[in-house]
Amino acid sequence: MGPWRRYIEDALQYAGGTHTFEDVQQQVTAGTLQFWPGASSAIVTEVLEYPRQKVVHVFLAGGTLHELERMYPLIFAWAREQGCTRATLLGRKGWERTFLARQGWTPRLVALERSIP
Repeated sequence: MGPWRRYIEDALQYAGGTHTFEDVQQQVTAGTLQFWPGASSAIVTEVLEYPRQKVVHVFLAGGTLHELERMYPLIFAWAREQGCTRATLLGRKGWERTFLARQGWTPRLVALERSIP
């Protein structure tokens, strides 16, 4: 994950302090997260199992938008093989105006957060 560290760390800035790069690296090694490297991009996914469906969740993505767009069909093919029927992601507002809309992603929920004193 070394050459892609910058993309992962950039994406982690929006993750609310839940993980460090080292945490992500450990979870990829353990198999609880999946690492998808590109030439100038990286995506990290996780498979979430709910009682009635399996979902591939895009946890982190960073790098070149054009390359990220080309990576999703490979990820979705893999996710189907794992039994996933949906894909989810949380991201900053600007993501909904990128290639994601062309690929059929639609805004459904709004993620809000605050600290608990």
